[in-house]
Amino acid sequence: MTRLACLLLLAVPAIHAADIPALDPHLAKTTLHERQAMVEAQIHLAGLVKPLPAIADKAQWEAQAAEIRQQVLANVVFRGEAAKWRELPLRVEWSETIPSDGYRLRKFRYEVAPGMWVPGLLYEPARLEGKVPVVLNLNGHEGEGVAIPYIQTRCIHLARNGVLAYNFDWFGKGHLSAAGYDHYRMNQLDLTGTSGLAPFFLAQQRLLEIALQHANADPSRLAVTGLSGGGWQTMLLSSLDPRVKLASPVAGYSSFVTRAQFPNLDLGDSEQTPVDLGVYADYTHLTAMLAPRPTLMMNNALDNCCFRADYAPAPLLVAARPFFALYGQSGSLRHHANFDPGHNYGQDNRQALYRFLKEHFFAGAGTLAVEETAEDAQVRTAAELRGPFPEQNETFHTLALKLSEGLPRDASIPESAEAQRKARERLRAVVRWPDYTATPRTISTSTEAGMTVRAHQFMIGDTWTVPALEFSLAGSRGTTIVMGDAGKAALGAEIRALLESGQRVVAVDPFYFGESRIAERDFLFALLASALGERPLGIQSAQVAAVARALKSQYGAVSLAAFGPRTSLIALVAAAVETDAIESVRLVRPMRTLREPIEKDMKVSDAPELFCFGLLQEFDLPQLTALVRPRAVVAE
Repeated sequence: MTRLACLLLLAVPAIHAADIPALDPHLAKTTLHERQAMVEAQIHLAGLVKPLPAIADKAQWEAQAAEIRQQVLANVVFRGEAAKWRELPLRVEWSETIPSDGYRLRKFRYEVAPGMWVPGLLYEPARLEGKVPVVLNLNGHEGEGVAIPYIQTRCIHLARNGVLAYNFDWFGKGHLSAAGYDHYRMNQLDLTGTSGLAPFFLAQQRLLEIALQHANADPSRLAVTGLSGGGWQTMLLSSLDPRVKLASPVAGYSSFVTRAQFPNLDLGDSEQTPVDLGVYADYTHLTAMLAPRPTLMMNNALDNCCFRADYAPAPLLVAARPFFALYGQSGSLRHHANFDPGHNYGQDNRQALYRFLKEHFFAGAGTLAVEETAEDAQVRTAAELRGPFPEQNETFHTLALKLSEGLPRDASIPESAEAQRKARERLRAVVRWPDYTATPRTISTSTEAGMTVRAHQFMIGDTWTVPALEFSLAGSRGTTIVMGDAGKAALGAEIRALLESGQRVVAVDPFYFGESRIAERDFLFALLASALGERPLGIQSAQVAAVARALKSQYGAVSLAAFGPRTSLIALVAAAVETDAIESVRLVRPMRTLREPIEKDMKVSDAPELFCFGLLQEFDLPQLTALVRPRAVVAE
C-alpha cells in the first residue's frame, strides 16, 4: 500500500461516530489473570538461568573459571568505551590526615573513569610494622555513605587492631548523592554501547589497587566485605579479581533463579542485574569462583529488605560447596545466620567477621580482638569526613551525553537492498530478536449495534500471552493493530477514529504494557530479562510482529498504529524486521531521536525498552525508518 493510499484510508469516514457503540466497557475488561504476566515472566526468566557446569577435577574447573572470568570482564564489564577506561593509569590524590585514638584517618580521591572521581577514606593503624592485613569495606544503598556509623565502627575497630581499612562513597550515596549518580541512570551508558556497570567495578578494583600500593599492605591477606549493595560489590570484585584472598558478603546477592522466585525482595538494581551477566554466569558461578579462598556468607533471618537467610543463601551454598571440595577446602565456605532485626551489619555480624579474619589472617602472628570497645564507636559526622572534590565531576548522565555525540557510528541511510539486509541483521542482533509464532485463542465474542468485539489471547510460542481486543464493523476494509504507552484500555478515542475510517482494529498489550504489565517492580523484571541475554524491546517488537503474521493469515497484511514514544519505537522495530505482514506504520507522539532518554536524563525505571544496549550505537530513527520504507511510515 502506498503512503497516499494509507492516508486516504485513514481520512475517509465509513460510518458516523454516533453509530458506533461505547467502547470503554469493552476496553475495561481483561482477558489475562491479574498475576499472569508476572508468572509467565518468572517461569521464562528462571528457565534462562545458566546452570553450573559438570566438573570432574580441579584443573578442569580452574580452566572453566578463568574462561568465565574473562568472558564477564570482556563482554559485560568492559564493553564499548569502558575497555579504554580499564587501561587508564591509576590516579589517586591524598589530602587531609586526622590523628585519632590508635589510628589515623586519611582522606583521598581517585578516578574511576575519565573525569569521574570517587572519595575514599583510609583508616590506618597508628603503629605500622611490616606487612599487615587489608580490608576493603564496601557500602550499600544507605544515604549516609562513608558516614554510616556501623561502617565507621567496623573500620575503626580494624585499624585499631592493626588492619588497613579502606572505605569509599558509593554512587548515589554520601558525597555522591547527586541525581546523575542514581543507579537507574547507569543504563544511559548502556544505550550508547558502553557498559554502565564499568564505573561500579572500576571503583571497587581501583580501590583494591590503591590498597596494594601501601608499603605495609600484605597482598596475601586482602579481604573484602560489605552489606547489601556492598555485599553485591564484595561478590563481584572477589569473583572477578583473584587478588582478593577472603570475602565476606552480607545480605547482598542471590541466584537469578531466586530473584525470579522472590521478586518483591531480591530482584536488585541496574548494577546488580547488569546486561548479559547471566549469559556467562549466574551468581552461583561467581560464588563457586571464590574457591578455595575463605568465604563467609552472612544473611539476616529477620531481614526486612532482601536476601533473607531462610531462602537466599542455600542455593548458593549447595552450588558452590562441591567446588570448594575440589581443593579439599570444604570448610573454607561458611555461612553465618544473624537474628538481629532488619537489614543489618550489626555487632553480631561484625563479630562473625572479626572471628573469621582472626582465624585466617592472624593464625601465624598478631591478634584481632573480637569484642569492640567504646573507642571503636567514636564516629565522625559526614562534614568531618568530607574531603576536597572536583566541582564538575562526571556522572553517569554526563558521561552518557558525551558518549552519545556522533552516534550512531554509521549515520548513513541504508538505501540498497543489500545495505538494508545487513542493517536489518544488525537490528535483530541488537534487540536479540526472538522468532515467535503467535497462536490466537478467542475467549469471547459479542455483537452490539453492528459492532463485533472479540477478546483474544495470542499465545506467543510457549512463553508469553498477549491480550487483544478485536473491533470490527460490517464492511471493514483493512486491519490495524493499535497499542499505546498507557495500554489498550486508554485508546478508546483512537480506536473509534479507526473504526470510523473503515478499519478493523485489534488492540494489543505487549509485554510490560496494560494488561501485560507486571503489577509490582515491573521494570526490575525488564532488567532481569536483559541480564539473561534478552532485551525488552526485542520481546515486545517480536510479539507485535508475531501477532501481525497471525492476523495476516486471516485478514491480509496489517497496519500498525502506536500512541506514545515507547510503543512507537516498538512498532518501528517490529515493522523494520517484519517486512511481509506489516504494510504501514503510524506513530503518534514518537521520539524525535533515540538520544532522548539521555537528553531528558531518564532512568531505566521510566521506560526499560528505550535503553536497549547499544541501540543508539547502531541506529537512530532515520535508519530504523529506512528499514520500513517503501512501506508508509507516518509520524504525527
